[in-house]
This record gives sequence, C-alpha cells and structure tokens, in this order.
Amino acid sequence: MEIKLEKLDEYRWLIPKTGPMRVPGLIYSNDALMKEVKEDQSLAQVANVATLPGIVGHSLAMPDIHWGYGFPIGGVAAFDLDEGIVSPGGVGYDINCGCRLMTTLLRADEIRPMTKDLISALFKNIPTGVGSTGPLHLSNKDEAGVAVQGAAWAVKKGFGSTEDLDKTEDHGAMDGADPSLLSERAMKRGKDQLGTLGSGNHFIEIQAVEKIYDGQKARAYNLFEGQVVIFIHTGSRGFGHQICDDFLKEMSRDALKESFDLPDRQLACARLKSDQGRRYLAAMACAANYAWANRQILMHWTHETLLKALSINPKELGMSLLYDVCHNIAKKELHTIGGKQVMLCIHRKGATRSLPPGHPLLSEVYRDVGQPVLIPGSMGTRSYVLAGAEGAMAQSFGSTCHGAGRVLSRTKANKMAKGRAIHRELEDIGIFVQSRGKRTLKEEMPEAYKDISQVVEVVHQAGLAQKVARLRPLGVIKG
Repeated sequence: MEIKLEKLDEYRWLIPKTGPMRVPGLIYSNDALMKEVKEDQSLAQVANVATLPGIVGHSLAMPDIHWGYGFPIGGVAAFDLDEGIVSPGGVGYDINCGCRLMTTLLRADEIRPMTKDLISALFKNIPTGVGSTGPLHLSNKDEAGVAVQGAAWAVKKGFGSTEDLDKTEDHGAMDGADPSLLSERAMKRGKDQLGTLGSGNHFIEIQAVEKIYDGQKARAYNLFEGQVVIFIHTGSRGFGHQICDDFLKEMSRDALKESFDLPDRQLACARLKSDQGRRYLAAMACAANYAWANRQILMHWTHETLLKALSINPKELGMSLLYDVCHNIAKKELHTIGGKQVMLCIHRKGATRSLPPGHPLLSEVYRDVGQPVLIPGSMGTRSYVLAGAEGAMAQSFGSTCHGAGRVLSRTKANKMAKGRAIHRELEDIGIFVQSRGKRTLKEEMPEAYKDISQVVEVVHQAGLAQKVARLRPLGVIKG
C-alpha cells in the first residue's frame, strides 16, 4: 500500500482513507520528527491498523511512533464492541509495561556526592537482566492472587500502603482477570519473576526536578525544583510475554476461520464478542495485574534500599507515590462519538492514558487537576511529568505518547556504539549507570531515541497533555 501524507497543521498529519482502509490514519508529529518516522515501516502499520473490522475514528499514532509488531509502537486504535476486534499485537508482548514515579523530600544537591553509592545499592538489591528472578517464589495460589488482585496483593503482603492504590491507574487491578485461562508455561514463567526489573529499556532512575512549567499542578503533584524523584519503568516480565505469545499463536491459527482480510499476519485478532476475544482480555488482565504488583514491590524495595544506604528514617526520606500509569493495554472505556457516549475497546501500544480534570475514572486524589502523565526519556536524557488534558478526550480517545521512541534498532545502536564506553560517557555528564551487560547500554544509548523534548512539545502543543515538570537523570540501573 502506497502511503500518502497530508500535513494538516504544525503537529498533525493525515493518511487519507484509501483502498481497504476503513478509517483515515492520523499521526501527531512535527517536521523534524516526521523525517525520522519515514525511515521505517510504521506509517504502513498505521494504515494497516485502519483496515481492521470495527475501528472507530482514526488509526492514531503518537509522536514517539516507530515500527512494532503488527501495530506501530505509539499506536492507538478504538474498536466498536459489536463489530470490532481485539489484537494482541495492539497491546504488545510486554503487557502493562508502564511507569511509576515516586517523590521524596530529598534535594539533589544534598545527595549528589552519594549518587554513585545509591545506584550501586539499588543494583545490588533489585534483580535485573534477562530472565532475572527475585527472592519471591510464588505458589500457584499466590500467583493466581497476584493475577486477580494486582497491586492490592502486594500491599496485603506488606509492600507499600493502600494509599498507593489511589495513585495507580485502575487502582492497580483490572477487572475480569481469569488465571484459569493461562497456560502452564505462562504460570511457570511468572512464579519467580515478581519483583524484578528485566532488561532492555526497563530501568530504575534517580532523577532531579530540573524545571517546573505549571506551578499549580506541580504543587498538587508534590513536585518542586531541585527535588529528588525516583522513576521505575518495567512490566509483566515473562509472564505477560508468554500470555501474548500463547494467544497470538491461537489467533493466527484460527484466522482462516474468520472473514478477516488481514494485510499483515502480525495483526492476528479476534472479535471482541467472541469467546476467543473474551478469553484474551481476561488473560491480558492477569498480566496487567501482575505488572502493577511488580512495580508496587519494586517501589517498596527501592524505598528500603534508600533508607539503608542514606541511614535516614522514612520521615526524612518522605517517599510517596506520585502515579503509576501503563502503556501496553486494551481497555473498555466510555467515549463520546457523534455526541453520544459509546463503550469502545481502546488499544494503547506504547501510548499512555491522559485523563483531564473531572474525569470519572480518576481517583479523588487527582480529580481536580487531571491525571499525572509520565513520559520517560532515553537513558541519559530528560524525562517529563505532564497532566491529562481535555484535548486528548476530543482527539485521541484520552491518549498521549509514552516515551521518546526509538530511531535506531537495537542492532544498529550496538554497531554505532562499537568501541565506545557508554557508561563512561554518561558519567562524564554526571549520570552514574550500572547494567548487567555492556550490550544493553549500547542498545539503549541516548542516540538510539528521538529527541524527547520535541516529542513532548508536540503533545503539549496539540493539547494531548500539558507540561508540568522536567526531570534530569542522576543515576540509573538497567538489566
């Protein structure tokens, strides 16, 4: 399919509805970022998603768009519940990969001499890397409990407090999870990976609040300039990966039985009202809940590590959860279409929710100011806190971007970094990093990603989310 682009304005580009496309494609980007987008096949993936049954509005892509499995990463698509589909490729392998940000009472200038030691302590205490396992070994009963209860299971076991649940998307648990649908392989992979960070772009980062853009919202979020905050990025680990893999195989195998004319086999899907579609959503919810429990436990262990490493008490540290938001998920939500409230299934793959003030899905904590939106940069670059905006509800089914977005594949990044000592380069600019392997640092070097400031400016100017604060990295651990 030949992709034609029409520039609508400074921040939006249209792929007109042609051929088998049921709706147009709409990409949020600027001129500079669009040059990078055109280098891969992600625009073709936007058009491919637009051909799926029951799609509503536009096939959307956020400014961090890049090539993914079936759907582009940074892709958002809404589907009618009667005629529409659910696709594992529209959620991703790492189900409920997401971000969690914690505030503290510490100041960056006070802990700067200790940053390297703090990173070493976190690296020692937090299991990282491919296939990493932690000290928690779940029984079948406990694993089922995690899959149904999510972050609440972790809180009941002493990892954090019930207040954390009010600052977690969906209170840390999706309804409808059914562990009886999971394969033996999925259950096995989840038994000893709870409370682990994983590898790739997952991280725990010590950051400093560098700039405040909106003082009122920053105060509501307990943010101030010079403050130390902690950013966690990880997901459902091998548990979610196996669930995705199991259903992709099943849906691919059954595709011939359906009347779908898929332009790409990676778009394997099932009708939302079918038994297969319902089973996938129930299994996906299990992985989503596992991920929320995972980040809840990692926050608790980070809290304990900092207390010990700094020899301070909890009151002095003052660590508190700001928010936890996911960015690989499919959710049934109410949206206004043609002046009517309609229940839709929203796929967000590498995209995050952006709910404005007053939205009923927000807990009372942030009902008046809007949902905190967490957008991490690449290793070595800034991250951002934004607030959900009305524009997202009107334009993007309450969605915005989830990060910077890759411009180099991991293979290309590894080749470009050949002969370089990435950890030393980062240390030279004041960022201490520890990782299980040198290859991870090469694959995740800052040049492998888009300019996060441009990505965030697009969503800010387009009205998908509003800037609140910019965060500067001080140290990071990776797998």
